[in-house]
Amino acid sequence: MRRIIMMVLRLFYIAPYYLYRIWRYGVEEHEDTTEAFAYIKKVTKAANRAGRVTIDVHGLENIPQENGFIFFPNHQGMFDVLVFLDTCPVPFAFVYKKEVQNVILLKQVITALGAIGIDRQDIRQSMQVIKQMADEVKKGKNFLIFAEGTRSRQRNRLLDFKGGSFKSAQMAKCPIVPCALIDTAIPFDEKSIRPVTVQIYYLPPIYYEEYRNMKSTQIAEEVRRRIESKIAEVVG
Repeated sequence: MRRIIMMVLRLFYIAPYYLYRIWRYGVEEHEDTTEAFAYIKKVTKAANRAGRVTIDVHGLENIPQENGFIFFPNHQGMFDVLVFLDTCPVPFAFVYKKEVQNVILLKQVITALGAIGIDRQDIRQSMQVIKQMADEVKKGKNFLIFAEGTRSRQRNRLLDFKGGSFKSAQMAKCPIVPCALIDTAIPFDEKSIRPVTVQIYYLPPIYYEEYRNMKSTQIAEEVRRRIESKIAEVVG
């Protein structure tokens, strides 16, 4: 929270304009979110600089050339989505917990990018979200979903990945892009405003031909294994 306050204070002269522009993207109907994504990316980079957060990014070459894929990262904290907004070169939407849908600014970003809210306590609604995401991926939209279901409280140690999250990829027959996030819990979840560097590794995609005969739980285990292996390689 302290770092968020610092971001706002250091950008106080321009923050209202940023908020207004993102709000406008959120209320106007746009089938193509490319322009909105580019502007939100610009604001995210400015906020991260103001918050003294450096993002060390690796593996951008692993992002598929054709749209219609899903990012599956580990989940450490509130800062995770900002890592992707800062570093990802192509537009994407994300799946978010319904509890955060009314958070100021995040609410506007959700609308502008066409993000989808999920109620993990409602099995039927969760499956509708999985199907909706699959349908949109088939049409060429990219998505981000946290397969752990909730953030890990142990920073670089992973929780189990939920098999249900991968049913969307199976339905869409799309590339799965595992992503390893390192130390991303620090910026917003620690009571500190010291300069911090976080890391993201976009790992090689897993294409449908590789996972077509696997159960969703097996896919979840394999994606988790790859992410965990990369984190262990980097941090020991």
